[in-house]
Amino acid sequence: MLPIETPYLTNLTFNTAASGSNPGPESTGGTSPSISRPVAAAPGGGPGAASNDWAGRSVLITGGLGFIGSSLAHRLVEMGADVLIVDSLIPQYGGNWFNLHGIEDRIKVNLSDLRDRHVLPHLVRGRDVIFNLVGQTSHLDSMTDPLTDLAINTEAQLHLLEACRKDAPQTRIVFASTRQIYGAPSYLPVDERHPLVPPDVNGINKLAGEFYHLLYHRVHGLRASSLRLTNTYGPRMRVKDARQTFLGIWIRLALQGKPFEVWGGEQLRDFTYVDDAVEAFLAAVTPATEGKAFNIGGFPPLSLAALAETLLAANGGGSSVIKPFPPDRKKIDIGDYHADDSAFRAATGWRPRVDMAEGLGRTLDWYRANLQHYSEEEEIPK
Repeated sequence: MLPIETPYLTNLTFNTAASGSNPGPESTGGTSPSISRPVAAAPGGGPGAASNDWAGRSVLITGGLGFIGSSLAHRLVEMGADVLIVDSLIPQYGGNWFNLHGIEDRIKVNLSDLRDRHVLPHLVRGRDVIFNLVGQTSHLDSMTDPLTDLAINTEAQLHLLEACRKDAPQTRIVFASTRQIYGAPSYLPVDERHPLVPPDVNGINKLAGEFYHLLYHRVHGLRASSLRLTNTYGPRMRVKDARQTFLGIWIRLALQGKPFEVWGGEQLRDFTYVDDAVEAFLAAVTPATEGKAFNIGGFPPLSLAALAETLLAANGGGSSVIKPFPPDRKKIDIGDYHADDSAFRAATGWRPRVDMAEGLGRTLDWYRANLQHYSEEEEIPK
């Protein structure tokens, strides 16, 4: 008999042994059975919040099998938090069981789709903190399938907030927003006062999701805040396609000894290494951020051409080809962008620590060892 964690039959819970277990099923979307699995001891050390700040705290991470969510889970488990991950494991959205390698026996995973509001009440009850990273991130997909983007980035967000309002009014929520909501910058660096002119459906829906969080703070008193992320990169990122970031494909092709395309090349971008992004989420759990949205940036920006050179140097070789933007991408490209994140630094004391060269080196080392878990193509040449 399976232990049932919720009265809804769409949300059954299973436990499996940590050692020798199947890496888990893939969801095909929609409402998934909810499988709780103890998910190996966390890596030690590292900067950030003191362990005693998080030891024993009950934390929910939505989208926690994805890139940033799983990295956050590793850090929280390291500090002794009681972590529950919720993820739908829809294949194209980046969730990967291997992202939890190393913490399998110290975490729980619940396979649920937040578009199904019935799964949420029992998941949010008693949580001290919710890191809300669930989302559809592909800009191009949002233009070809806008209703799915709408359902995930707005409707699902309301389901979560309503569950918190009714069943977990004490919880602290940090929402993962995006720099895409600004659109093409009218000045640089972009601060939080910049006009909000999203260039695509994804940007509009992410902005709505952010505004719902801030509204529920103002009207219902939920302790919510939002982080507007720039290009985040590092271990566990999706590298088999461009649904999360172009840099993932660059890294995979460089490791496989294949040339990668640089579209345009002159555009300026800033980047945040994933460990720095994780520390930003942790730092955001403070009264100083409640009801506010903050930019998260990184070190000084690079042109895409310079970024390609930095990547190839860190890789010890490879090649790239500069090409014009494909027309479908050009229509929604924002041009130059880099963030002014001084407001968040002042509010929390956070600052990025890993520069581009070091971050790319760490990322390449990770995928040299683990690419087979992230790419359906050939291995790295010997």
